Amino acid sequence: MRPPPPASSTPLSAWRAAGRTRPPLPLRITIVTGFFLPVPPLQGGATERSWYGLARLFAVAGHEVTLISRQWPGLPDTETADGVLHRRVRGFDHSRRLPVNLLRDLIWGRRVARALPAADVTICNTVTLPAWLPRRRPSAGAVAVMIGRRPKGQMPFYGRVKRIYLPSSSIADEISSGDARARLVVTGYPIDWERNARAAAQRAHPVTIGYIGRLHPEKGLEVLLAAARLLAGRSDLPAWKLQIVGPAAVAAGGGGAAWLGQLKAQADVLGNRLEWSDAEFDAGRLAHRYGQLDIFCYPSLADKGETFGVAVAEAMAARCAVVVSALPCFRDLVTSEETGLRFDHTGPAAPERLAVQLGRLVLDAALRSRLALRGQEHARRYDYAEVSRTILADLAVLTGTAAGNPLR
Repeated sequence: MRPPPPASSTPLSAWRAAGRTRPPLPLRITIVTGFFLPVPPLQGGATERSWYGLARLFAVAGHEVTLISRQWPGLPDTETADGVLHRRVRGFDHSRRLPVNLLRDLIWGRRVARALPAADVTICNTVTLPAWLPRRRPSAGAVAVMIGRRPKGQMPFYGRVKRIYLPSSSIADEISSGDARARLVVTGYPIDWERNARAAAQRAHPVTIGYIGRLHPEKGLEVLLAAARLLAGRSDLPAWKLQIVGPAAVAAGGGGAAWLGQLKAQADVLGNRLEWSDAEFDAGRLAHRYGQLDIFCYPSLADKGETFGVAVAEAMAARCAVVVSALPCFRDLVTSEETGLRFDHTGPAAPERLAVQLGRLVLDAALRSRLALRGQEHARRYDYAEVSRTILADLAVLTGTAAGNPLR
């Protein structure tokens, strides 16, 4: 995708900034999110935030949009907001166990199917629903799926799915079926580049390293804290501190209170260098947190879990110098020594390798600035306006409306 011009955070101006003078022929678009988080994204979630923003842009562009998400206290079961019809269905909390989550996903899909309107295209952010929806509910239109996590054997069941959207090229590389590959479109996850860019602050001492995301063992926080302990033993560094922000509750995808307690006990030696904060779900306040950081570190170990790195892209937009693990999913975002730094996260020496990269950035303000500015510019290609343009153009082709041949 080509980088877009700077875009406003409002849907209409974002659409115009993407180069659209008029919308394509209107489509009936249904978007289905997962079973455990609400929309609007009151409890966070990359999927929920992304499709909430995209749905509103699709509506501004003249399309008829329905978004189906989990019922939530304080949210009506049915409402229209910002041109989007919301239908909310009874869902479930997230479980630590994959089989339980798959069963809940299956039940969720059956409930969702009863709420689906007639549509030209239905975009699923679920695992099991796309496997049977094309056959059982033709009124749902062309069925598309967003693969939010690494494939776990479901691709052979998606033979009738018309389009498979992917967050990164590394996921595309894992899908070897020639038939499936012909239906792949790599979109990335959208971010509000403008909001985060505006939040970038003039930093002062101490140099601030930050992590924002789920507090879970797979995120590599133990590696980060071990690296911080190594930095604390150096006498050649200017003053620095570490901030860790995010939810630990299992229902929010975290590692749980007991694990968090163990993690904090390991970090006691850092003293007042380390600050812990609860999860932040408000988009404006979250952007402000990114904007206060000099260095953003995302040391994920989740070889089978990570697919893109929304937090990394948001931090880059806020002009942070980023350090990420060497997971393939980050390669679209971070080219080492150009748009950020990477470190080998495998093996017992991972903390030492991370400490080297963090130490370079803490010590060298010019390096921080260079990587931050290049990273910020690179992240512009994932602005909502650009991703919405890509998806809507593809949907117009998929449904036949691009050539002036509306389905209804």
